[in-house]
Amino acid sequence: MPVTLEGRVVRLEPIRREHADLLWEIAKHDVDDIFRWIPYPMQTRDDFRRAIDKILDEQERGESVAFATALRSSGQAIGSTRFMNIDRANRRVEIGSTWIAKPWQRTAMNTEAKYLMLRHAFEVWKCFRVELKTDALNERSRNAILRIGAKEEGTLRRHVVTWTGRVRDSVYFSILDSEWSDVKMKLEERLAC
Repeated sequence: MPVTLEGRVVRLEPIRREHADLLWEIAKHDVDDIFRWIPYPMQTRDDFRRAIDKILDEQERGESVAFATALRSSGQAIGSTRFMNIDRANRRVEIGSTWIAKPWQRTAMNTEAKYLMLRHAFEVWKCFRVELKTDALNERSRNAILRIGAKEEGTLRRHVVTWTGRVRDSVYFSILDSEWSDVKMKLEERLAC
């Protein structure tokens, strides 16, 4: 079910079809850099439209909850993220397919977005576990996931065939409900600065 999560600097709003064009406009000059680690193509406006159609289909089936990441101050969309691989029976969810346009990378935006999603997963959905994964070659993402407090669990070798034909290894991370209070406190300290 769509939900809006709002922090001090970022608002995660339910993704809509019209976000495809808005997100394309802010990302179109940097697609090779922003999306090189995403296993499906994000190279054209039509790719953005197809991706959002697929995400909305998954959401209808209860498999994901997708957000446009927006600046709280202006409402401008600057990226997207989602809860995916929702497993209600086992009370776990993955946070993934996250990207932010170049001007807002390495700012508080992604940290606050992850904080809002983790808080929702653990405190509203009562998850036991939140998973994150990334391409083994994506050092920046791996380090960012560790910085939010996740633990590296291991690598699934030859895990995903990307749209370019490269077979990627995926590194898995998690945060458990028993770890959430410490992770939450550290994230709140970082966001207070």
